[in-house]
Amino acid sequence: MKSSVISVDPEVMSGTPCFAGTRVPVRSLFDYLEGGHPLADFFEDFPTVSAAQVKTLLEEAKDHCLANAA
Repeated sequence: MKSSVISVDPEVMSGTPCFAGTRVPVRSLFDYLEGGHPLADFFEDFPTVSAAQVKTLLEEAKDHCLANAA
């Protein structure tokens, strides 16, 4: 699955998938959600990630899951 909001660059965070244009690992968002934290906390702690990036990522993940569920 190729994402429009995820960047993987060996020069940024040793190639950890990050939100494009940031040094924020995508995994951080899922850690917040799994921990029951509101998105507002995530945005407060990682202000370089936009709401549009998070929305797009979650939509792409949902579409990927639905496409592979069949």
